[in-house]
Amino acid sequence: MNQLIFKTIIVCLCIIQSLNAAEYEFHGIVDFRASSVDSLAKGYVAGGQGKFGLSDGVQFSIAQAGAQIVVTWDNGLSAHGVINAFIDDEDSTFGLTEAYFKYKGLPNESGYRFQIKAGIFYPEISLENNAYAWASKDTLNSSMINTWIGEEIRVLGSEFKLTRLGRMNNDAFDLSLSASVFTNNDPAGALIAWHGWTTSSRQTLWTESRQFPWFPALESGFALAGQAEKSDPFLELDNNVGIHIRGEWSLRGKGELSFGYYDNNATPYEAVNGQYGWHTRFYHIGSYWKLVKGLTLTAQYLNGDTLMQNKERLDIVNNTYNSAFVALTLKWGGRFIGSKDSKHKTTIRIENFNVTDRDNTWGDNNNEDGEAITLSHSYRLNKYWFLSAEFIHVDSERPARYYAHQPINLVEKQLQIAARYFF
Repeated sequence: MNQLIFKTIIVCLCIIQSLNAAEYEFHGIVDFRASSVDSLAKGYVAGGQGKFGLSDGVQFSIAQAGAQIVVTWDNGLSAHGVINAFIDDEDSTFGLTEAYFKYKGLPNESGYRFQIKAGIFYPEISLENNAYAWASKDTLNSSMINTWIGEEIRVLGSEFKLTRLGRMNNDAFDLSLSASVFTNNDPAGALIAWHGWTTSSRQTLWTESRQFPWFPALESGFALAGQAEKSDPFLELDNNVGIHIRGEWSLRGKGELSFGYYDNNATPYEAVNGQYGWHTRFYHIGSYWKLVKGLTLTAQYLNGDTLMQNKERLDIVNNTYNSAFVALTLKWGGRFIGSKDSKHKTTIRIENFNVTDRDNTWGDNNNEDGEAITLSHSYRLNKYWFLSAEFIHVDSERPARYYAHQPINLVEKQLQIAARYFF
């Protein structure tokens, strides 16, 4: 017993010592927003067919209150935790969005460095959501690609990343390759099928369920009568392991090009408590480039497919989907365009999106096609406070709106004014 007590004391002292040797960082965002939406009675967060997170009308909200803490030890190990809250008239929520450990090694003599990540995290896809708590940097709403990533794509797994540093090889560019294995993303694909592409600043919390619109195939006696009322995208249903691979070429001081492939490897006929496996795959291509001083271009393209079947392995939902955006951001209002004292930032983003329904399920038409344009401007009051205004115009054709006696062809608009505090 005395030996056990002694060993316990030694372990506790080691933990305390390691905590004392750690460095802590705490950052976050609070986003106060007034929004005017010209759309359908219900936005997609409330289970409607509207393309915005908010429903028709005027709302005052806390669009995001997020915080992240990073604990770093001098051996290259760090712990990361992110929590978010979204407070509005649709569905106010608070909880965890990411939690993982990361080890970043020192480069060897040949300039190669490896990194390991393990826990709950976003696959490295978005080129927009690089601010604290996965907020979007240059706009209030994320693009449709990254709104979907924030809603349905999150993993519990491990990632290995190898980087070749150009500065240690007399090259102006770095190369990296990462590979992830993961679980707990089997139902991903349901929401992009049943409410299509959308745009907002919402993120689905870990363990949160998300409402989808009504359609006839959900009724008793039809193909989807067993489907739960909400989709829970972060479940593991079949114990299969998914993969995500990504390669990146980055030119220091200029920009980067990346390519990735995601496959959740879900069994499409597996169902537990009304949650179905959706075999969802996609590849993504992205580029971030500094065209001239103060002017940057960001572009992404995502293309994939998703499949859900019944117990007899007949296709119930079989969709392909794709979306692309190009955004230009200009920093100005300082001594010269792009200078560090620039107080203004203006972004214009153009998007195209599509879903093609390839199955014959009655009462479940998932086809859609559309375009969107975003104009966003922010003004930096000081180091912490930013004032922003943003207008989004979405023009879409979605036959599923007919089920609720809504127009198949619809133009929706959103105007937002925000005060954002970064700490």
